[in-house]
Amino acid sequence: MADATSAPLAADLALIQRIIPHRYPFLLVDKVRDIHVGKSCVGIKNITFNEPQFQGHFPGMPIFPGVMIIEAMAQTSGILVGLTMDLVDKNANVFFMGVDAVKFRRKVVPGDVLELHVTALRGGGRVWKFSGKAMVDGELACEAEFMAMFDVPKDGSK
Repeated sequence: MADATSAPLAADLALIQRIIPHRYPFLLVDKVRDIHVGKSCVGIKNITFNEPQFQGHFPGMPIFPGVMIIEAMAQTSGILVGLTMDLVDKNANVFFMGVDAVKFRRKVVPGDVLELHVTALRGGGRVWKFSGKAMVDGELACEAEFMAMFDVPKDGSK
């Protein structure tokens, strides 16, 4: 496990891609800041009009899908775990196991900057549980609890 002195306080896109397997168009985190190893971090997702989901969700009234907000929180948590468990360049896979207590509070639209506040509630092994809050301009957009399993291939390959 990484400690607070060895882990970065932030993760840029290059580091994010070395930790989680997601890629365009499904990589939903642009950067991560305020990393407290094993505890919490804040992911940033810039919502832009040219994203493919806005072609159909909804024409004339683009709204960032709620399930993608939850996925963005989960990806942010994957980066936290990756840094906590030293999974950089280990080809780790991340699998959703459950989502609970989801509430949507406001629409997220192009031009918004989504802040994804995730906190580890339980973890240390392969299975972790998190609390997440998605904020826009200090206003709560979504909250949820979720669980994920982290799997690293024995030979380091996918």
